[in-house]
Amino acid sequence: MFLIAGPCAIENREVVMTTAETLNRLCYDLGITLYFKSSFDKANRTSASPRGVGMEEGLRILQEVKEQFGLPIVTDVHESYQCALAAEVADVLQIPAFLSRQTDLLQAAAVTGRIVNVKKGQFMAPWDMKGAIEKIEQVSPGAVQNGTIWLTERGSSFGYGRLVVDMTSLVEMRSFGCPVIFDATHSVQQPSSHEGITGGNRAMVPYLMRAAVAVGVDGLFIETHPNPEQAISDAANQVRLSEMACLLQQALEIEKTLIIDN
Repeated sequence: MFLIAGPCAIENREVVMTTAETLNRLCYDLGITLYFKSSFDKANRTSASPRGVGMEEGLRILQEVKEQFGLPIVTDVHESYQCALAAEVADVLQIPAFLSRQTDLLQAAAVTGRIVNVKKGQFMAPWDMKGAIEKIEQVSPGAVQNGTIWLTERGSSFGYGRLVVDMTSLVEMRSFGCPVIFDATHSVQQPSSHEGITGGNRAMVPYLMRAAVAVGVDGLFIETHPNPEQAISDAANQVRLSEMACLLQQALEIEKTLIIDN
């Protein structure tokens, strides 16, 4: 498995660099390939809450992470014009779940030649992701075969303020031939549950992560922060940075068991 991890939003340079340094050292020790992820803009918010440092400053900080630690970068894009600019720094352009059916955005990301990680919409069935793949392959033929489309499961809407995870969706999406990733932190969100602010329950992250690894995934997505309670985005569901080592060791133990069994 590879790992996509980092703070949800780029709040400032200090938080990003501290998190990147810790994750880089941890993943090196554990033998895990790390993609560092953070977003320069959190545009898909319920309320008018802080969104991050903005594109120019955010990409500058991510470029510093790339140069200092040699890490590949993942970041969100929300509008088509952002794709070419973000691709100058990012190795993977991530399509947020709410935008996973936006044809122009998917195709603008694809023509950059970067990997496109499409997060499955909370409102979509796993087999509906075939449409996103087809849209990308219209402008980037052979993207599936080349491994430049990733699909990420992040839970499905279950009434108001609740998500559930259907683990069979990991199997369904893997049948398309793309690497499949499990987003362990967004899957424990409680959307708009706290007066227009998304809540969550980070205590459930290990349980869902272990279940997904047992089913079989190519990667894990885990947002992490040195002090989650102080984070400007997803404060309730980001994993405390100091707890990442234990979490990843659990994932590796389960994966090793599956490899032995096979």
